Amino acid sequence: MMPVKKCYIRDSLKNNKCLILDNSLRESPVGQLRGHTLENKWKIYNEVKKVGFKNIIVASFNHMTRVEDVFIEELKERGEDFSKFWAFSELVESFDPDGRPNIKKVPVGLRKCKQMGIKNVIIEFDLVYPAIDYNIFTNKIITDLLVKRLKWVRENLASDSKILFNFRDFPKAMATKQKDVLKIVKTVANLAKTKRPFGFIYEDPFGNWLPDEIGEFTAIVRNEMNNADWKNGHLLAHIHEQYSLADSTQLECLANGATGIWASLSKVGAFLGHASSSVTLMNLIRFGNKHVLNKYNCTHLRTAAQAVTEITTGIRPDNMQPVYGDRALDTVFGLDYIDGKEFSMAKFFGVEPVMRITTEASTGMIIKQLIKLFGENSQFNESIALNMKEKMLEDLKNNRKEEYMSPVGLAMLFDRSGGKLTPEMCAVITQVEVTEDHHKILMKEVKEEWDEWDVQDGVQDDKVNYDAFYNGFMSVYFSCYRCEETTKALKALDMDGNGQIDWNEFALYLKWALRQYPEIDTRDKLIDISFRKGLIPAMQDEIIQSSTEYK
Repeated sequence: MMPVKKCYIRDSLKNNKCLILDNSLRESPVGQLRGHTLENKWKIYNEVKKVGFKNIIVASFNHMTRVEDVFIEELKERGEDFSKFWAFSELVESFDPDGRPNIKKVPVGLRKCKQMGIKNVIIEFDLVYPAIDYNIFTNKIITDLLVKRLKWVRENLASDSKILFNFRDFPKAMATKQKDVLKIVKTVANLAKTKRPFGFIYEDPFGNWLPDEIGEFTAIVRNEMNNADWKNGHLLAHIHEQYSLADSTQLECLANGATGIWASLSKVGAFLGHASSSVTLMNLIRFGNKHVLNKYNCTHLRTAAQAVTEITTGIRPDNMQPVYGDRALDTVFGLDYIDGKEFSMAKFFGVEPVMRITTEASTGMIIKQLIKLFGENSQFNESIALNMKEKMLEDLKNNRKEEYMSPVGLAMLFDRSGGKLTPEMCAVITQVEVTEDHHKILMKEVKEEWDEWDVQDGVQDDKVNYDAFYNGFMSVYFSCYRCEETTKALKALDMDGNGQIDWNEFALYLKWALRQYPEIDTRDKLIDISFRKGLIPAMQDEIIQSSTEYK
């Protein structure tokens, strides 16, 4: 039986309505080598809109004019709904060298919000920052200033402004000055309902704390808010990554009283990134949460997170990134025992999962993938699938590291395992493009040599007879053209049995070699590896099979 606490956590996650305060426009460029251009911001903004997030952080203002200042002006020109936009502001404009705060001056963030027409504000402050003298900047001064800022915002931005206070150093403050944290929470929570802010947000800025620790701190603050009858007050979490605990910590926060998160769709951000909204929401969905399904367009989460990552970094997400990495939906084992009740992320996103063909794949998976890629064929049976598994193990024992998931890789494995390449295999493989420039040059060099042998029969038709192919390419590896083994080996390449070798039949092995051994840098190496690693093993299978049939 599942422990009581774990049952509670699952139920809590299932029922959490999870407000998303989207930070894709601000979080993702932090700490990156390349910031966002104006075009980048529009692309990201459009992805956020497609997911359906209604609260979007668009700026963190300072004295300089940033790209986001221009972006906000364009948002105005295009008539976007400013009621859903948020911006960051400091609680205090500045501190003197002795740690004394300048509390009289309204911070530039708030002033720019007024200038730009942003009415929803996140006001940030610290409780354990080393450069601040908290004997001067006392807890009472902080609390009074928070209330003062509330009043200023509603008088200068909008009477219905939504305001969040951010405990920027939340875990350390809770661990060392918990009473001070709770005094602030209690004072704000006990304001008249019409004067309260939208809620509190907090963060673990360095990802140093354990999920249970942040979860407990969250529960303590939530309890303080509830005791003041502020159950509808929001409490949003933001967890940075450092030790691979960010996503777990964020879920722990939601299970212990956080009403949502502030995060980017993509994990990309400061330090090693942060717990993204896409991964968190998918965890809630797999636990049966219907609230988020109704609030957001969750089927677009994967595509949106991929787009935000690529727009920000210039490259696609890591293949192994959960939820939105290219391999996140792969099927690894032949889990034929599943009764269909388990959550399928691939099915949720409307994507057929990729069968990951490895030594762990079942024979059923191998057969299914063969049929999927190359169509029905009598050769695709239990026997050949078993041979293919054995060949994969043999490759590993021989320190030969291959891939078997691509059409080329799977076809070559099939060929080397005793199968005979089908016309459908050849048709699929010839469509595979060689993309690297230096690989294209090598293919061109081999093709030029091929063409010299091709025209010897008076017709250039991308076909050469056995004699020409042997003399042009094969003689180095088979010393006797008239020998029976050589004849049988040539038949292994003649896939359509017309007595000739087609360029596409030969190019199949060349493309495979380039894909599998990208370090190939000369025409001679390309031909050599194509023969030794691909053609000769396939020819040997043909020779063995023919000898067996003869006996």
